[in-house]
Amino acid sequence: MSSETITTALFLITAVIAASVLIAAIFPVIYQMAGTFSSASHTADQNIRTDFKIISSNVDTTTTPPVVYIWMKNVGSAQIPYSDITSHSDVLCGNVGSFGRLTYGTTPSSGYWQADLSDMNSNNYWDPGETLEIIAEPPSLNSDNDVYFQFVLPDGIWRSTQFPLR
Repeated sequence: MSSETITTALFLITAVIAASVLIAAIFPVIYQMAGTFSSASHTADQNIRTDFKIISSNVDTTTTPPVVYIWMKNVGSAQIPYSDITSHSDVLCGNVGSFGRLTYGTTPSSGYWQADLSDMNSNNYWDPGETLEIIAEPPSLNSDNDVYFQFVLPDGIWRSTQFPLR
């Protein structure tokens, strides 16, 4: 009877050690997966809350080179820092088929763009409902082709439009 007790005790100790090793091996993987899912969920939430719409476009052909004006409205629920717009956003503009990336600048000149935010509460954020005007001067515009414009936020959300040069 004592040999059965010792054998049972050894099996019990072995089972406890095996369970401890299994838990020690699996717990870090589960913890890491939880962090990955949390990060992916946060990124998806930001992308869902960030949205804007191009509401109007115009080209001033009386200037040389022509100047492109685009008005966009923040229709999402996220605030976008104005500093992120001016330092980390991308503007692509030019004729369809021959457009390029423009550089941000504080004064308009060929190959540059600037932004004018109608900041209703003066908090330096593009808040929901506020309008952002982009003034772009592509290096060259051909009146035979339409104008292509694309705006990309730092988080990769983008909108584009195509309109005739008049």
